[in-house]
Amino acid sequence: IDNLIATSISTFLTLMLTVIATIILVSIFVPFLLIPLAPISIIFFFLQYFYRYTSRGLQRIEAITRSPIFNHFSETLNGVVSIRAYKKQQENILINQKRLDDNNNCYLTLQAMNRWLGLRLDFLANLITFFACIFITIDKDTISPANVGLALGYALSLTGNLNYAALQAADTETKMNSVERISQYIRGAVEAPQIIDDCRPSPDWPINGSIKFDNLVMRYREGLDPVLKGITCEIKAKEKIGIVGRTGAGKSSIVLALFRLIEASEGSISIDGENIAKFGLKDLRRNLAIIPQDPVLFSGTLRENLDPFNERSEEDLFSTIEDIQMSAVVKSLEGGLDSKVTENGENFSVGQRQLIVLARALLRKPKILVLDEATASVDGQSDSLIQATIRNKFSNCTILTIAHRLNTIMDSDRIMVLDAGKISEFDEPWTLLQNQNGLLTWLVDETGPQNAIYLRKLAEAKKNGIDINEIMPIDKKTTPKDNINTPPPPPQ
Repeated sequence: IDNLIATSISTFLTLMLTVIATIILVSIFVPFLLIPLAPISIIFFFLQYFYRYTSRGLQRIEAITRSPIFNHFSETLNGVVSIRAYKKQQENILINQKRLDDNNNCYLTLQAMNRWLGLRLDFLANLITFFACIFITIDKDTISPANVGLALGYALSLTGNLNYAALQAADTETKMNSVERISQYIRGAVEAPQIIDDCRPSPDWPINGSIKFDNLVMRYREGLDPVLKGITCEIKAKEKIGIVGRTGAGKSSIVLALFRLIEASEGSISIDGENIAKFGLKDLRRNLAIIPQDPVLFSGTLRENLDPFNERSEEDLFSTIEDIQMSAVVKSLEGGLDSKVTENGENFSVGQRQLIVLARALLRKPKILVLDEATASVDGQSDSLIQATIRNKFSNCTILTIAHRLNTIMDSDRIMVLDAGKISEFDEPWTLLQNQNGLLTWLVDETGPQNAIYLRKLAEAKKNGIDINEIMPIDKKTTPKDNINTPPPPPQ
């Protein structure tokens, strides 16, 4: 919009004014030219109307088929190691060629349309030149040679200008689609206010961190089926809750509802007895913390990533860095806390990025912390450090753990098992495992016999107050098969 549309409109207006001025100038010296000019103008109007209508659709389809090419190229760059490892180069090339063919079909058809219009516009412009020459010949005694040369010179230039003007009109109309999309976004649904001045929480809210879901119903868009169907439960302050379920059960949807990334269709969520819907989004979200599975770092300095709102002192930052055992790494960086963080934090390892995200949460000192399988993509040493830090530093927090691996939540105070957007089970892990027909029991059994024994020992250790670090897997050489995202449906 800032660059292309302004240039396109300027070019279109220049060409159209040039065509109109040329016709007027030629008509002054050759008035009889106005007689054939009327039907030629009508033919021109219908030609350009037909072209613009067709061209607009073709350019839209061409843009739609162009996007998969760039997406596929980006995915190929990111996954080139896997493609080579599985020897899928040829298959990947064929996919790319098919997408290029789909795009070229539209592009070549669009170019054919341009040639189709150009041929007919050139014919109309040459007709104007032809009639100008005819009328000049007929009326040669009253027109001076200088005026004849001027009229013919401008008439000959009409051929190219008329063609370019029609093409530029179609191009300008296509580029206005960007304005239309932005207009739709402006008029579309917007988030709730960031701050509601007459309804702000107290500075120390939430004091306890208790959460209550009251008949919560949530859908991603009006008219779609709800993904959360009447969630009702109460989470006490400082409780450690594990949330499990198969793909599509609604685990992540609960987090979206808690942070109000998607507003509830029905029901409510209360924190310390306060309905979160009445607060502004900024007041709500700054009092919650989340450690996602894929750590997110922003371009800027390390200090800005640790303390985005510049609310903590230098001593707090260094103390937190020591807690996550990254003081040596930070001191080795040029600039220390003011060292640059590249896009997505690529100048740090995955484990270091996750530790930085953990430090960011520590500095927030939240009463409610959400963990989305925070240690799934880090090495064993970082995993142990993160788990120990969470247990020690967030002991006074209410923790919700979205689990994709069962061994990360078997030491929770209670486990919420979701199924098709509803709470299927919600109790202490050991209690749930006593139900042989329960969904959690089935999920545990699906991880394999050895790992199922290990998970039950974790649940029993939690029940008896034993440190879970003393419980070792049955076979440390065997990687636990405990991913619960895609098992078959449980037996009825």
